[in-house]
This record gives sequence, structure tokens and C-alpha cells, in this order.
Amino acid sequence: MNTINETNFKFPNQKSVYKGKVREVYNINDDLLVMIATDRLSAFDVILPRQIPFKGQILNQIATKMMNDTADIVPNWLLANPDENVAVGHLCEPFKVEMVIRGYVSGHAAREYKLGKRVLCGVEMPEGLKENDKFPNPIITPSTKADNGDHDEDISREEILSKGIVSEQDYLVLEDYTRKLFQRGTEIAAKRGLILVDTKYEFGKTKEGKIVLIDEIHTPDSSRYFYADGYQERQDKGEHQKQLSKEFVRQWLIENGFQGKENQQIPVMDDDKITEISNRYIELYEQITGEKFVKASSENVLERIEKNVLEFLASN
Repeated sequence: MNTINETNFKFPNQKSVYKGKVREVYNINDDLLVMIATDRLSAFDVILPRQIPFKGQILNQIATKMMNDTADIVPNWLLANPDENVAVGHLCEPFKVEMVIRGYVSGHAAREYKLGKRVLCGVEMPEGLKENDKFPNPIITPSTKADNGDHDEDISREEILSKGIVSEQDYLVLEDYTRKLFQRGTEIAAKRGLILVDTKYEFGKTKEGKIVLIDEIHTPDSSRYFYADGYQERQDKGEHQKQLSKEFVRQWLIENGFQGKENQQIPVMDDDKITEISNRYIELYEQITGEKFVKASSENVLERIEKNVLEFLASN
């Protein structure tokens, strides 16, 4: 099985390439960005040694679909998808904050709440909630974007403004867009029998100074979903919620003694485990989009991507 670990393309007018944990982003002439979703898998801020077939395609296609389904309420960076693993869009100057929005007491919020904290990123959390309960209203809990693989840090609205990380005028737009996107994401999820629990959005400014949504949205890598069916029953009984996210990968790693800490060995992932993870990602795709997943040709993947991107660039 041909998977995409890394790319080393040299496109016409290429200025630079940025390699993230999962995506590789090519700057074309300080005008366009070509974003390639690899099949790398990261957990606990560590890139795991083996790739997952079709994972890049799945994340790219979910994000693209969600961008198209929200473009009427929030403008985004996306121009085209010349290949199943590729998104091309406007080069933007990213804001140095991630807009995290939470509808439920889950994940990081639940861990903080259990410690007795009732303020997260300057936002008050009401008393009397338990893990996975719904907040009366969604809360925005921003984080700073870490450089070079460091952990993102919580930050409050007040700190963002006082430190001049984002101007108040722009921040009001980011908040407004974040709430609108989460509301739409919640509606889309409900149609699929899902609850959008929490997610994060990234924004940037185009050369013209317009604020747009960038990167990716509502994928299992950036969002947490619960199954709506049986949610209340599970809450009433104090049971774990049935999640649709990459949490299953983290759980398997924890069970095998790995949480990204020093001197811990990444457990061996055999072919069966890789196939199982790939199948779970396909399941995620079909559940989130409501569409059947169509596997792209996995022969000579890098050649296919290069050819499709070159054709796109030549015609634009």
C-alpha cells in the first residue's frame, strides 16, 4: 500500500515549504498555498512511525466539504482541490491564536473542571456540571499557536488584547465567525446523528486585509464528536460517551504504555493495526459527511499529486 509520508516537490515559482505534523504547505509566489495532507498520524504531539492509508485524503475531503458547507456564513481561504489529498487557496497571514470553542465539559475543559477550576481562559464555567455535560452556552477558550511542535497554551481574551496579539476590532470578528461556524457545525452534525462537542478554528488575513477561515475544519483531528443516540442515557448513568474522534488511537497508545513522555517507547504498529486504524478513519468520514468514501488510486501517489497540482498551476 502506497502511503504518503513526506513530499519534496519543486513547483514553479515555489518560495518555501512548511512541514507540519500532518500537512505540508507550499508557498507559490507569495500568492497561493498548496496544502498537501499526508498520511502521517500524530498523537501526544508525536508523529507515529507508520502512516495510515487514506488518512490524508479523508481529512482533506472532510475539511473541504465543511468549508464549502459554511462558505455562505464565513469566507475561507480555499480556491480548489486539484487532487484528493490537496487543497489550494489564498496565502494568508495567520492570526497567532487558535479559536477553540466548547459546547460541553470535555477533554481539557473536563480535566481543569475536575481540578476545581471554574475559570478557563478567562471564561467562567458554572458550578454543578460533570464531565460531558452541556454548557448553558458554548464557551470560547482560545490558545496561543505554539512554534515548532511545542504545546499550545491557554490564553484569555483579555490577555490577547492587552498583549496586542490581535486587535480588538479583528478579535470581535474572530469571535463572531467562531460562534457562527460552531452553530453551523452543530446543525450539520445533528443531521448525521452526531453532537459537535468542541473544535478549533484558525483564521488569517488575505493580502487585501480580509479575515478568512484557514487550515481545516470539523475533521476528527481538530474536533470531538459524540453519538447523539443514547447521549443523555449515558450521562444519567455516569457512563463514558461514545466518541467519534481519533481518541481511539490515543487510548490504544496509553494501553500500550505510551503518552509521549520521555523514555517511553512507541508501541509496534503491525499491518493489522494499521488496517484497523485506516478502517476507523473511513468510518469517521462516512459518519461525518453522510457519504460513501471513495478511495483514490494509491499507485504512484506522489506522481499523481504532482501531476494534478502542476496542471492546476499551469491553468491558473
